[in-house]
Amino acid sequence: MKDNENTKLTTVKILKVIYSKFKQVSFDSGITLQKVVNRSLDLYDKDEEFREKINKYNKLYSSGSQF
Repeated sequence: MKDNENTKLTTVKILKVIYSKFKQVSFDSGITLQKVVNRSLDLYDKDEEFREKINKYNKLYSSGSQF
């Protein structure tokens, strides 16, 4: 099976300051944004505590309620 048969290309808007901090922190660990997104989505689906934590997180106010 080809890799693109198992993947979904999508576009998301990411706050510049958050992404910049992520790049700094992730550099040493070698984790990529793609790995973080895939792992986060998997945890969101499978881990109720993680899902609740994400749902209640409200500290991003940069440009509206979509964040």
